[in-house]
Amino acid sequence: MTDGQFDIVIYGATGYTGRLVAEHFLREYADKPDAPTWAMAGRNPDKLAEVKRAIGAPDSTPTIVADAADATSLDRMCEQAKVIITTVGPYQLYGEPLLAACAKSGTHYADLCGEPAWMRQMIDKYEADAKASGARISFSSGFDSIPFDLGVLMLQKEARERFGAPCKTVRGRVRAMKGTFSGGTAASLAESMKAMARDPSLIKIMRSPFGLTPGFDGPDQPGGMVPKYESDLGKWAAPFVMAPINTKNVHRTNFLLGHPYGADFRYDEMVLTSPGEAGKAAANAAAEMMKNPFGAKPPKPGEGPTLEERENGYYDVLFVGETASGETLRYAVKGRYDPGYGSTSRMIGETGIGLLQSDAPGGIGTPGSILGEKLVERLREHAELTFEVEE
Repeated sequence: MTDGQFDIVIYGATGYTGRLVAEHFLREYADKPDAPTWAMAGRNPDKLAEVKRAIGAPDSTPTIVADAADATSLDRMCEQAKVIITTVGPYQLYGEPLLAACAKSGTHYADLCGEPAWMRQMIDKYEADAKASGARISFSSGFDSIPFDLGVLMLQKEARERFGAPCKTVRGRVRAMKGTFSGGTAASLAESMKAMARDPSLIKIMRSPFGLTPGFDGPDQPGGMVPKYESDLGKWAAPFVMAPINTKNVHRTNFLLGHPYGADFRYDEMVLTSPGEAGKAAANAAAEMMKNPFGAKPPKPGEGPTLEERENGYYDVLFVGETASGETLRYAVKGRYDPGYGSTSRMIGETGIGLLQSDAPGGIGTPGSILGEKLVERLREHAELTFEVEE
C-alpha cells in the first residue's frame, strides 16, 4: 500500500459534491488532534484556490492538480494519498484511469458510483490488482447505496441474534424522503443508457439483481416494478428509481461476506405512498415516472440545492425481514439532510476515513462488505444517521 503524505485526498473538490465533502472534513475534524491529514484535488488550480477560500479552509490546506485525462497526474496523486475520495463522474466517462491507478498502487478508493455495468467491468478488470496491492475499493459510498446496504446488514445481524438465523426475505421500503437526486445521478443514468446502446451485452448486467456477483446467480427476485398494496404496512408501494443499483450492492455484500444472509436470500426495494385510492393513484403515477425519472430538465452535474434545502432534507427507510420459519423483524435507517447531497457528502467522507482505519484485505467491494458495522458507528457519530430496530 502507498504510504502517501496525506491520509485522504478529495478528488473533484471543485465540483458541487466534492466541495461538500471538503466542508464535512472542515466541520467534523478541524483542530482535532487525531484528525486525518487531507488535501483537495482537481484539474484547475485557480478553482481549487477559489473553493478553498469560499468554504473557509485554512490557507495551509494542501491542493493537488490532477486530471482524469492525464494518467501521470493521477499516478502522482495516488503516490501522495492513502485514500482517494472521488466525486468525479459519470464514472464510466472519467473513472477508470483513477480506479486502475489506485488498484495498482494500493491506494484505497471510495466513489459515489451508481453505474452497475461499469462497476462490473471494473471488477472483472481490476479485482486481481486490488487484491494484490491491498487497495480497498468501495463503490456506491453515498445514498447509492449505503443506507440500503448497511440497513440490510444490520437487520440480518439482529435477526441472527434474535432468531438464530438470517431473514430469508427482506423488503426495503422508502417511507419518506425530502430532497433531490444529484445531477451526477441523472448524468450517470444517461451514460448507462448510451453504454447499453453501444454494447447490448451490458443489458443483462443491468437487468440482473446478481449483476455484481460474478459466478453466482441466486434465486428469482421480486421485481419491484409493479405497484402493489402491502397489507402489513397499510400502504401502496411503487417502484423506486434507485432499486436497480441498490439491490445489486446488497447482493454483492452478501456474496463477498460468504452469504451470511443465505444463498437463497431474496430482496427488493420500493417507495411507500399511502392507503386507499389516493395511494394507488400515487403508486401508479410513480411507476409511470420510472420511464423518465428525472423529467424533461434533469439536474446537471455541478448543480445542486441551496444550503437551506440541504439542511431541510431527510429520508426514512424501513426494512422488513422474515425468516424461513416465519419470524419477522423491522429495522429503520433514517438520515438528516437532503439525501443526494447533504447526507451523501457526509457518508462518503466517513467511508474514506473508514477505509483509512480498516484492516480489511484489498479488493473491490461495498461499504457493507469492507467496513460493515464500523461504518455504521461512524455514520451515527459523524453523519447524523440512525440505525435501529423498530419494535
